[in-house]
Amino acid sequence: MAGSANLNVMMKTARKAGRALVKDFGEVENLQVSAKGPGDFVSRADRAAEATIREDLMHARPSYGFLGEEGKEIDGEDPTRRWIVDPLDGTTNFLHGLPHWAVSIALEHKGQIVAGVIYDPVKDEMFYAEKGGGAWMNESRLRVSGRHKMIESIFATGLPFAGRGELPETFQELARLLPVTSGVRRFGAAALDLAYVAAGRYDGFWERGLQPWDVAAGLIIVREAGGIVEPLVPGGDILTDGHVICANEPIFASFAKVIRNT
Repeated sequence: MAGSANLNVMMKTARKAGRALVKDFGEVENLQVSAKGPGDFVSRADRAAEATIREDLMHARPSYGFLGEEGKEIDGEDPTRRWIVDPLDGTTNFLHGLPHWAVSIALEHKGQIVAGVIYDPVKDEMFYAEKGGGAWMNESRLRVSGRHKMIESIFATGLPFAGRGELPETFQELARLLPVTSGVRRFGAAALDLAYVAAGRYDGFWERGLQPWDVAAGLIIVREAGGIVEPLVPGGDILTDGHVICANEPIFASFAKVIRNT
């Protein structure tokens, strides 16, 4: 797909950051790691990747704002546009040598995500979308799965770790969902979970307590691939409260009914 100038900047920047992260991933045992909170670690590679992304995006579009995981938010001269960036989604996987992590970059305009890029440099898979332009992985058009039956479908979620308070709710959701599906996966990278729904690898995904940079790019990629994305709590706001549910259209209602227990 021939994307806009903004999308091309996003993809080029994601690839550049991804190449640097792959080099650090090859020396994961030597990374300088510092604790950022219970069960949540940040590495030198993570901070360096965000600095690279911020520098390149702000150079290309100096008037845009910037919201990243590691640094302070930057207000742009253009208050209607900002980048939302996770330089390393799946940090814990990265630090444990698990090859499942990604760079995520989204562009927000007037409160709506209008472009998103999720790049998995280990597999060299670039997921991307622009509003009205469809969703893509490298040169292939993406579509959500066509499954119609819950029992034939697999879903993804995140499991609460140390310091997170959603464990009882998650147990209850799993207890309702597992008996009526082909299974649930927990791979530890929300951006890639969303990308995989767009690619039809998962049939649906839900999670609570995510940050804007975890989900922003994935939201538009799923929607442009034909999926339905909603706040997990009806009436909520995904980027504000971090609770999300998505699936292909045929099973969304059944899936949401099980998770929401309605």
